[in-house]
Amino acid sequence: MNVRISRSRIRGRVRAPPSKSYTHRAILAAGYAESAVIIDPLISADTQATMRAVEAFGGTVNRVDDNRIEITGFNGRPGTPTDILDCENSGTTTRLVAACGALADGLCVLTGDASLRSRPHGPLLEAIETLDGRGESTRQNGQAPLIVGDALQGGAVAIPGDISSQYITALLMAGAVTEDGIEITLETELKSAPYVDITIELLSAFDVATERTADGFAVPGGQSYAPTDGTYAVPGDFSSISYLLAAGAVAATADGAVIIEGAHPSAQGDSAIVEIIQSMGGQVVWDRDAGELTVPAASLNGITVDVGDMPDLLPTIATLGAIADGDTVIKNCEHVRYKETDRVSAMATELDAMGASVTEAHDQLTVHGDDTTLSGTHVDGHGDHRIVMALSIAALAAEGETIISDSEHVDVSFPSFFESLSTLGAGIQTET
Repeated sequence: MNVRISRSRIRGRVRAPPSKSYTHRAILAAGYAESAVIIDPLISADTQATMRAVEAFGGTVNRVDDNRIEITGFNGRPGTPTDILDCENSGTTTRLVAACGALADGLCVLTGDASLRSRPHGPLLEAIETLDGRGESTRQNGQAPLIVGDALQGGAVAIPGDISSQYITALLMAGAVTEDGIEITLETELKSAPYVDITIELLSAFDVATERTADGFAVPGGQSYAPTDGTYAVPGDFSSISYLLAAGAVAATADGAVIIEGAHPSAQGDSAIVEIIQSMGGQVVWDRDAGELTVPAASLNGITVDVGDMPDLLPTIATLGAIADGDTVIKNCEHVRYKETDRVSAMATELDAMGASVTEAHDQLTVHGDDTTLSGTHVDGHGDHRIVMALSIAALAAEGETIISDSEHVDVSFPSFFESLSTLGAGIQTET
């Protein structure tokens, strides 16, 4: 599907979607539990893949409505699925579910679409093997389809921290229900560390204890998942909020602002977008008690940002850099190349097509705002929800009309994205 976006001025109030990261973890945690109710989950293509996995392991998932999911879990004992698990485009589902499936007595096969089958899972598979489970890639290249199972045991394991924090999350969640627990030693510096913080915060809400060690993490075994009062409420998603904040900073009307509801503080590293936009000259006001962000339009200046702990913000920051004065340097971004697509290259290519001056290096992306004038054109969404949304924000500030392909992929994390922009006054037309 294509979407056409015209240069626009926007204002008004909009609500952030629930966090995809928290929703994935909450659904699987409820699966590990005897039962749980998830309040305000994100219902998206990715999170529905995690719901299907819970059902494949023997749980039941009842979507009462878009604001409530009732889950009867497999109580720490995942059964062997009767069919292959299709994780579609969800890398989070694949990694978290791989460790869960490795607990089963039998074998579990996980696969997904072409993008997912190109992403790395080797270190997690090796960790599963170290813990006496079975973890294999059918193509022997660390990529899906994956085979896991044979009743993973607790124990000690070493794993790199600079490829995906989801490996650590997967092992912590599974380790809690093993007899002896799992101790994780990090072989390299941990990238995307706030995502492990999210996991630890959520596990605590499900009454699962974890420990930070001198060189990694540990989770004691023999634990049970049980949220307080049987319920867990998902906070708003700062990865998605980043696009709404950026939209206000670059396209709010002269006498108005964009007000974003549902922005309550949490462990999300992507909440750094507030300080990033402020550092660029944006006038963001965050009422933490009310969970509201207010952002008017502002003249922005380029800055240097290290995205080691917040990889999902790279597309948003790159877009802001194309509109700001001076250079915006995004560094420590090699791991951003291993997402739904190579997001470093994708943003460099598509912003260049719109008239931006961009310099791409292996671990760095620089956008030269002084040499950039954005103009509407036809750009490729690369089958990646974050690329589509970031380019949509660029389109609000570009001369003329921008056509973005693969726009349906916003369903992965922010299904109402275009509706939200339209509500704020953006000129948007979708083409099926």
